[in-house]
Amino acid sequence: MLTDSHCHLASHRFDPSEIPVLLDRARHAGISRIVSLATDLGDIDANLAIADTHPEVSVCVGIHPCHVHEAPDNAVDQIRPHLSDPRICGIGETGLDYFHPAPEGWDEAIFRQRQRDFLEAHFQLAAHSGLNVVIHTRDQNGDASFHDALAIYRRHASHTRAVFHCFIGSSENARKVIELGGLVSFGGVTTFKNAREVLNTATTLPAGTFMLETDAPYLAPVPHRGQRNEPAHVHIVVDHLAAARGEDPAELAAITSSTAANFFRFTPQHGTIA
Repeated sequence: MLTDSHCHLASHRFDPSEIPVLLDRARHAGISRIVSLATDLGDIDANLAIADTHPEVSVCVGIHPCHVHEAPDNAVDQIRPHLSDPRICGIGETGLDYFHPAPEGWDEAIFRQRQRDFLEAHFQLAAHSGLNVVIHTRDQNGDASFHDALAIYRRHASHTRAVFHCFIGSSENARKVIELGGLVSFGGVTTFKNAREVLNTATTLPAGTFMLETDAPYLAPVPHRGQRNEPAHVHIVVDHLAAARGEDPAELAAITSSTAANFFRFTPQHGTIA
């Protein structure tokens, strides 16, 4: 049993006709559960359609920080009607992205404030729905986006959990998330030779405090680095991380899958691959 806790099956980099083949490869690689995330209002229906015909797929809905300039002011409110759908398992992908510059015509400070406002609104929506939140952070230098997102999470941590996905920070920062009741998630970056700090963080955290992911179609692990990623490749992540931690891959897969099931509260309507 292995869970890919974060991917984007409705990405334009996946032709809809490919999805059954991609999911079949995932099944043969031992992946029994997949979480696919919407990044704007436009791809919610496409994600739900995939989940409708593939019960191993559950969906998170949110507005990615890189899309907040295109989203209407009430975009988060427009997500609300979807939240009673049993295919929905979380709120996101939301967060803060200080890596990409502000879009043309936008002031940088105003664009970042809009991201923070949207993140706050996602947390409020999560509190209303009882779902948890998936957070993206990224910086050109330093970790300002992480600390700003953590500050917002801290205000909501008493009633909502969050996972900081594709975590590439220090173990100190990871523990700040965990102390609030949250999680971090690791993907293909842990296999990169130039990402030793990420692997060190992933090897020092206690079991049950992190999940595994692909972020497909992005960030494929070695030996597929630079290629299009897919859910089947999460088995490479678990094998690599288990070796670094001195653990059995099957045990690590089971623990991280249990952690994901607890966080996303998967419903009986959507089960694992048979």
